[in-house]
Amino acid sequence: MKESKKLRRSLIIAALALLAALFSISAATFAWYIYNTAARTTKVEMVAGSSVSLEISSQPDTGFASSAVMDSFEGRLTPVSTDNISRGFQKVILFTSQPVPGTDTERLVATIFGKSVVLPEKEKMDFHKTSLYLRTNAPKLDIYLWDIGFEDSDKQCPISTAMRVGLVAEKANDKGEYRESIFEISQEHDLLAEDNGAKEPDGGHVLDSNQTDGTTVKFSPYTSENFCNYDRNTGAVTLKGDNSRMLCTVYGGQDGGYGEAVKLDVYLWLEGCDEDCSVHIADQTLTNLALSFAGYAGKGA
Repeated sequence: MKESKKLRRSLIIAALALLAALFSISAATFAWYIYNTAARTTKVEMVAGSSVSLEISSQPDTGFASSAVMDSFEGRLTPVSTDNISRGFQKVILFTSQPVPGTDTERLVATIFGKSVVLPEKEKMDFHKTSLYLRTNAPKLDIYLWDIGFEDSDKQCPISTAMRVGLVAEKANDKGEYRESIFEISQEHDLLAEDNGAKEPDGGHVLDSNQTDGTTVKFSPYTSENFCNYDRNTGAVTLKGDNSRMLCTVYGGQDGGYGEAVKLDVYLWLEGCDEDCSVHIADQTLTNLALSFAGYAGKGA
């Protein structure tokens, strides 16, 4: 009987150790989990406003107005990471069990990384991608973000703290230059999140898009400090000095007409290396996202 109890106790301890190892992803170098939207739909709404005419659409040639509802999605997002959208995203392909230094326990650690793609299945995506188009009848407008609005499904477990928005213009100006900008959706932190090992004393890091071995590089996404100022009442647009991040430039047509629309690709993803990307918010959703743009024509605009 004693041997039976001893064996049962050993099995329970072993089972608990295995369970602890399975949940120790949050203590590994990076926390990677599945973001399940359940039956919710994330709507990306773009609002354009400025002291001159700036219009937006989800189509390149039609439907231009002061706002547009972009593609929505239902499904799951697998956390990914990148320091450069043009070089692509990476995700963990394999976790292996490794001993925790100074203890008799083991934990799962991300060891093999691979490139991510937009999967055809709506139920699962490495990241969400859509596009918007901006046009103006002004001679020239530099485009800036002036707000990122969002709504978490649970304010106590805010998934927005680990999400990113990437904006890419293939032809950002009259020189046809490529320009990308990665913004944090929220500058808040999930105070209840478990430490996923991504907290760095000298700033955040993400996976190096030039490597596939888990190498990280220091990276600081843009924040609200890099928006422009926009007055809803007067339509006045001002910049925050050199901090405001210009996304692209749009040009009007001849005789005060609208010029060719500029395409902005919009990427939405969970940054797997973010310190708030942990199992604590794995079941939460981002129910709404609104990106607000303004056009700046220069002094006095």
